[in-house]
Amino acid sequence: MKMSWIAMLPLILSATAVGEPHPEWTLHTGLGSNQTHLVDLEGATVKTWTSAYPPGISVYLHDDGSIIRAANDFSLPGPTSGGVGGRIQIIAWDGTLEWDYVLAGASHRGHHDFRVLPNGNILAIVWESMAASEAIAMGRNPATVGSEVYSEGIYEIQRTGPTTGDVVWEWHVWDHLVQDFNAALPNFGAPADHPEKIDINFIPNGSNPDWLHFNGLDYNPELDQIIVSCHAFDELWIFSRDEGATGDLLYRWGNPRAYGRGTVSDQRFFNQHNAQWIDEGLPGAGNILVYNNGNGRPEGAFSSVEEFVPPLNMDGTYALAAGEAYAPAAPSWICDNAGGSSFYSSFISGAQRLPNGNTLICVGASGEFIEVAADCSVEWDYVAGGNQFRATRIGARDHRLQGLLWCTADLALPYDTLDFSDVVAFLTAFSAGEPVADLAEPAGSFDFSDVVAFLSAFGAGCP
Repeated sequence: MKMSWIAMLPLILSATAVGEPHPEWTLHTGLGSNQTHLVDLEGATVKTWTSAYPPGISVYLHDDGSIIRAANDFSLPGPTSGGVGGRIQIIAWDGTLEWDYVLAGASHRGHHDFRVLPNGNILAIVWESMAASEAIAMGRNPATVGSEVYSEGIYEIQRTGPTTGDVVWEWHVWDHLVQDFNAALPNFGAPADHPEKIDINFIPNGSNPDWLHFNGLDYNPELDQIIVSCHAFDELWIFSRDEGATGDLLYRWGNPRAYGRGTVSDQRFFNQHNAQWIDEGLPGAGNILVYNNGNGRPEGAFSSVEEFVPPLNMDGTYALAAGEAYAPAAPSWICDNAGGSSFYSSFISGAQRLPNGNTLICVGASGEFIEVAADCSVEWDYVAGGNQFRATRIGARDHRLQGLLWCTADLALPYDTLDFSDVVAFLTAFSAGEPVADLAEPAGSFDFSDVVAFLSAFGAGCP
């Protein structure tokens, strides 16, 4: 039962001084390192987590100050190429390994990226190895097939134990193909007539087994849709996770030549990374943000961060004119310099829209993190060094670091004092069911125990 604000007033304690907090944090892990670091805006490391494995290769801040990370275990079987993983781990704040799940087998292996869903399950990118004969049987030109072809899958994994999990939903490229090579084989048709399908004979990588090379993944809970970055096709693809959906592509952008509705001059992406929806509550919410690496641009190699507005219909589909490529014709915002200097990275890299409207750019090849304003002026930069897949800015009062890097009861400005404003902030968050007010077990249940926990922390003060 929630207490009313009036009932709480007699319990309010006197003001207590606290230490001045760091304003924000940045999470990152070097490609060759077994360590994941959280740094403050001065570049000082405030927390380090250590694994037995290098990254494989994404890492995110998880519940209760833990991290959830992909790990590259070289001993595991399955397909291998750049961005190889094979494990997903959860490491607690105190270093305890809480989950160590192997996502690898003789013909499949996790790689690059994953996301945690609102239900706690994990969406992960998985290579799926197909024999040459299997690819040819699906309409692949035999002249372009080596010994095998790596297809791609997205698996939804539900944790079941410290090292176990169940795949409760899955999506496979192999189920959504088109080919115009052999009318006697499955999926025959003109790719231009089927933009919802993936042309098995569009092969910019030639006979390289890693035919598609997904390198990024995001999930939109409002739409129940998934976005993937397909590096080899120079495209992003969107499809539905809904159980009733066909799983065919709802939208694609970056290179209309990949579905027969454009030429080389229409290509917009060049080995892009980190395609994502801008989250609700942030400037540009619902738009798509991408790090466009720029390899092979006609005007020369340079990187850019680009934002564009997808042609989303009210029913969750995307507008497409007959015979035309998907809109828009061009991004709505591009930043290809930081304070006048280019930031080219031929591989990896990413970007993140921040609450203040700025954009955090991870220049992966040089390991530099740059926060830029809308006009690309530099607001902050930090050189971590090495190769950095991504960097993620964590808010100053992120609830996952509550009680770890900031005082549990210090919820409102000014952040150097516990006073009535913190009580009001707690009551407001408590009434709204916000995570910063969920201070006692069971998690997700807002009741009197959370009130007691807040009052105890408020009375104890902060270091």
